[in-house]
Amino acid sequence: MRTERDSLGTREIPDEAYWGIHTARALENFPLLGRPCARELVRAMARVKRAAARTNRDLGCLGPEVADAICNACQEMIEGTLAGAVVVDALQGGAGTSLNMNVNEVLANRASELLGGGRGADAKVSALDEVNLHQSTNDVFPTALKVAAITLLRRLEQKIAAVQSAFQDQERRAGDVVKIARTQLQDAVPITFGAEFSAWGEAFSRDRWRVFKCEERLRVVNLGGTAVGTGITAPRDYIFRVVDALRAETGFGLARAENLVDATQNADAFVEVSGILKAHAVNLLKISSDLRLLASGPRTGLGELRLPPRQAGSSIMPGKVNPVICEAAAQAAMLAIGNDAMVTLAAGAGQLELNAFLPLLAHALLESLDVLIGADTVFAELCVAGLEPDRARCAAHVAASWATVTALVPALGYARAAELARAAETTGRPVVELAADLIDKETLQRLLSPEALTALGSARLGSAGEMPE
Repeated sequence: MRTERDSLGTREIPDEAYWGIHTARALENFPLLGRPCARELVRAMARVKRAAARTNRDLGCLGPEVADAICNACQEMIEGTLAGAVVVDALQGGAGTSLNMNVNEVLANRASELLGGGRGADAKVSALDEVNLHQSTNDVFPTALKVAAITLLRRLEQKIAAVQSAFQDQERRAGDVVKIARTQLQDAVPITFGAEFSAWGEAFSRDRWRVFKCEERLRVVNLGGTAVGTGITAPRDYIFRVVDALRAETGFGLARAENLVDATQNADAFVEVSGILKAHAVNLLKISSDLRLLASGPRTGLGELRLPPRQAGSSIMPGKVNPVICEAAAQAAMLAIGNDAMVTLAAGAGQLELNAFLPLLAHALLESLDVLIGADTVFAELCVAGLEPDRARCAAHVAASWATVTALVPALGYARAAELARAAETTGRPVVELAADLIDKETLQRLLSPEALTALGSARLGSAGEMPE
């Protein structure tokens, strides 16, 4: 054990630990969630620290050897070598100070080792005076959160695109499968599976565009503003150059906020992004539920869609296979919807010049991104790509339902079509069979063709009740 000291006293720190006394106190004070901070947030913190070290080196505020050692330690943290040393709980008081200090201590001790020194009191690099030089938790933490969120948003966009593409592939394959559409869970009108697949793909197309565009809300950062956005303790040259260094470090189009005080105290940009994630989660929840419903039964439910069987469904009912991928995707969506409420509350709870609840906001936002990335991945690959319409079941439902009568209104008129529907209900005979006595075969086939059922509107009938060529 080694002894470390701060303004509150001393603590014994394990010799092998890269973290120090500030982290030790955080471990004592915040046994809350039982989970460390998100890995992507830790990586982003290291990228911010490296940008700061490079800027301070270029300005002559840090010696080249110390700056380079800090940068090399940052690289190890980015690659994950030091990930296990960032141990503070994801939920913590102090607006993220515990995470900032945990990262500072780990980077300082590792940089010291790279310079031939020890850890703790024997370290050749200071966590506060060198790793944290010209920084505050209040500009480092929210900036790192934006970098982490942008990183994950780009991954999410790719996964949403994969779901969209999978539905579009299904649209092409199932364009000729006629089925019954349902409104309010009642038979409505004929439709094709291709049209349904196209609608689901379009919803994910909107999600993809929203996620792509909302990155813009996160590109404005407050790095250089230090404690409250005034840049106190930081040289002017540092303030004007550090975001440029971070932009080069990340490859993201980051810019320094024009009003650093605003960017330090207000977190509404995160709420906007979370709202976009909630919109995607709503589509994921609704569409995964649609698939479950269409696949229900399969013998005593709708049974119009076969989901890829992924695992045995019951420990007591042999042969049962459940829609587990749809269920998992739905639960991920529910989690993201709930997390949006946490982001909203945390952002609104900020007071005056700082939001002390950014750790909760960060946890909820990054968890939503992570879980939606995972859900979209399995939804596209293990569910949507393997969907198979049951053509025979769809045809049987079309034949059995009098809902197809709506497609005959252009030829019969509403009143006669209603009589036909009542006759089908009373006699149990298919609508198509009864309609054959009223409409010629060619016209009937055209009215009920996949092309006619999915066309935008119906073609005008001639005076003899025939479809024009």
